[in-house]
Amino acid sequence: MSWLNAWFDFDGHRTSLGREVVAGLTTFTTMSYIVVVNPAILSMAGIPAGPSFVATVLVAAFGCYLMAFYANRPFAIAPYMGENAFIAFTVCKLLGFRWQTALAAIFIAGAVFVVMTILRLRQWVVEGVPTSLRYSFAVGIGLFLTFIGLNQTGLVTLGVPGAPVQAGHLTSPSALVAMLGFVLIAILVIRKVPGAILLGIVITAIVAFVVRIAPPPRGLISMPPSLAPIVWQLDFRGAFTWRAFPVVLTIFIMAFVDTMGTLIGLSARAGFLDKDGQLPQIERPMLVDAITTSLAPVLGTTTAGAYLESATGIEAGGRTGFTVFVTGTCFLLALFLSPFVAAIPPQAYGPALIIVGLFMLAPIVRVDFADYTESIPAFAVVCLMAFTFNIAIGICAGFVLYPICKLVAGKANQLKPGLWVLTALSLLFFIFYPYS
Repeated sequence: MSWLNAWFDFDGHRTSLGREVVAGLTTFTTMSYIVVVNPAILSMAGIPAGPSFVATVLVAAFGCYLMAFYANRPFAIAPYMGENAFIAFTVCKLLGFRWQTALAAIFIAGAVFVVMTILRLRQWVVEGVPTSLRYSFAVGIGLFLTFIGLNQTGLVTLGVPGAPVQAGHLTSPSALVAMLGFVLIAILVIRKVPGAILLGIVITAIVAFVVRIAPPPRGLISMPPSLAPIVWQLDFRGAFTWRAFPVVLTIFIMAFVDTMGTLIGLSARAGFLDKDGQLPQIERPMLVDAITTSLAPVLGTTTAGAYLESATGIEAGGRTGFTVFVTGTCFLLALFLSPFVAAIPPQAYGPALIIVGLFMLAPIVRVDFADYTESIPAFAVVCLMAFTFNIAIGICAGFVLYPICKLVAGKANQLKPGLWVLTALSLLFFIFYPYS
């Protein structure tokens, strides 16, 4: 195994092969729901669910492998959940575009990303992001993950006008199992048990099967369906129209800021940022994201990028690309083990997301709350990410508010050129976003 250490540099990252394997399994376990959820959502747009499942798995495996061997970072890549809902419910159902046109728009955005990354334009833009906003991304993502966990476990449900969320049925069997999972993971974390999150997910899933709040897997092996109905079904003629321009622009900006915010937020938690709050060689994971986003619509799925759930693997000790090599391998195995993977219920992985949300609050102490030109934009990022259930809206709000606050305070000299590009893109995002 010496070649693994030489390639991934376990010693330099203060990790080990065993820890990386556990981290990769942990990341996959918390992400495994996408092999079911992503095809289900995209089926609403008319994309066949069976082939979409295969496309989801292949894109995730490709992105993870490329991240592992090129960028050597523990950031798992897979089709985004937010963007798939945007495509299915807004672009296709509300605006009436064909799914083939939507996939072509994603391909265009991905191609632009590749060019921008190779020319180092994306890195130049990202370097203009203020340090306080970088850390606010991590905190906002943490609360976002927490809300996803609470909602998927049924502990928090949709409410009524005037009270949009409310407590779920907290004495129901499913809620009790979810709370058991949360307490179990918390105990394991406090006791510093190796692989605490993964162990908690597995035990909770077994409990869920035993008490029959989730059906156990029916068999282990199944052959994957054909990709033929959705491969290279890109409607470029429809995408290169003025009517489709807002869709292409929105996809571009959402993917740009989502990936950037996720990379920076995860890096802040993992300790990858340097003393200036920068992620060294950020162009590498960005290029991985860009290439994978370009491949995704070719195979028949939506925008791909760094996944929030990578935080669970990072918390389990993952620090190198071998973490996501393990994750990518698990995705490939999922092609044939889909009944088992799909059986993991939200009551098992939801509590892990809640715990990770707690972990990701730590960088908030690095925001200077005494300087309102720093804290107000950071506060807006955190609140809007969580309360609009949209990472892109929170990030864009920060990019708009930050220069306004600095200009009002007479601190324009603290604004870098790249930030103005982000501010302009964010304004375009708010103008053209197809509000429902």
